[in-house]
Amino acid sequence: MPAPVRRLAGALHRRPGLRLAALLGAPMAWLALAYLGSLTVLLLSAFWTTNPFTSTVEHVWNTDNFRQLVSSPFYRTVALRTLGIAAGVTVLDAALALPMAFYLARVARPAGRRLLLVAVTAPLWAGYLVKAYAWWVMLSHGGVLDRLGGTPGFGVPAVVVTLAYLWLPYMVLPLYAGLAQLPDSYLEASADLGARPWATFRTVVLPLLKPALLAGSVFTFSLSLGDYLAVRIVGGTTQMIGNVIADNVTLNLPLAAAVSCVPVLLVVGYLLAVRRTGALESL
Repeated sequence: MPAPVRRLAGALHRRPGLRLAALLGAPMAWLALAYLGSLTVLLLSAFWTTNPFTSTVEHVWNTDNFRQLVSSPFYRTVALRTLGIAAGVTVLDAALALPMAFYLARVARPAGRRLLLVAVTAPLWAGYLVKAYAWWVMLSHGGVLDRLGGTPGFGVPAVVVTLAYLWLPYMVLPLYAGLAQLPDSYLEASADLGARPWATFRTVVLPLLKPALLAGSVFTFSLSLGDYLAVRIVGGTTQMIGNVIADNVTLNLPLAAAVSCVPVLLVVGYLLAVRRTGALESL
């Protein structure tokens, strides 16, 4: 064996951390190259143009696509609507997941907890379209909700409800992990000091759950922001950023690339905001 190879092997043997980095270095480098490379190509293609007669992409550099995004009221409305839907889904999932995760982590017995965890994760094994069309059946006139007293029909409320159901497990699981690690002594100390259950939850539990809550919100917010199938199924005439991108991919690829930059910037901005809170370092 050559001397450089022997020295490298000896260094890897003496330092396990270096060995792990060497093993993961190539896959991580390939992932970064594929992901960052695709984003670079996406950004570059947004500066191209489309021939209005042949619909062919021409490599003529300009900023017309971005100017159209900024100046057109349609794209501003779609972007704000998408942002509102993603925020609504995140808030609704947080409100539903908190009591579910608290019961799983602090109330349920071990045997029942395992069954409930299976029930929470079981929908992840079902197909996306199956779950979305199941909500279409329930929300349609003459469906289950209509027979129970009325259906909101198809539109923004239907999209929020459907997406909240689809991404709910991604909020429950981080909150469950956070509550399972919560020391019982904290709750006992709060009760000994005379705090009522709601005060304990607000002043003790919620601050400690902040990292888990923000981690779950990253999933629900980003997944809702990029969704375009659910809104096609239950959204009626509602449009989100994903629909605009899908509609322009074959007709105006540079414009679709420019619109794709909007959710990327929103997700990056949200991640930076979460990172500034210090919650990601506490996970």
